[in-house]
Amino acid sequence: MWAQKFSIKDKEIGNNNPAFIIAEAGVNHNGDIHLAKKLIDIAVESHADAVKFQTFVAEKVATSYAQKAEYQESTTNSEESQLEMIKKLELSFESFQELNEYALSKDLIFLSTPFDLKSVEFLANLGVPAFKVASGELYNPLILKKIVTYHRPIIGYIKG
Repeated sequence: MWAQKFSIKDKEIGNNNPAFIIAEAGVNHNGDIHLAKKLIDIAVESHADAVKFQTFVAEKVATSYAQKAEYQESTTNSEESQLEMIKKLELSFESFQELNEYALSKDLIFLSTPFDLKSVEFLANLGVPAFKVASGELYNPLILKKIVTYHRPIIGYIKG
């Protein structure tokens, strides 16, 4: 059963409420916490309600044998593996803690999409008020079973 209304922190989401705007930071920080903070500043300037990053432990989501997607091949160094590529985009859990504090100091809700079980647990302990699940992970029972144990809103979208 899908909830018609729910809250993320003090923001009520659903029918007859203003749109809840999430600024998608993703991995556009390129592994640089200073750039990540600039993305938070831009989200604030844009009057977003929340900013969302991606949290992962590179070795948990890729191997050096994993092939890159076609778009990754054309936009990154074709000599490096997928693991090497995403390693450059990874931020430490300590960095995410700093980003969470920075966002909260700007009255912005901090969210992040987890891509592995360790990241789910970290984000829950960090206190994220909701989980955004990547469309590809909506079919991952391990991630979903872990997320639901924290009894927080889940945001997801299935393309199609």
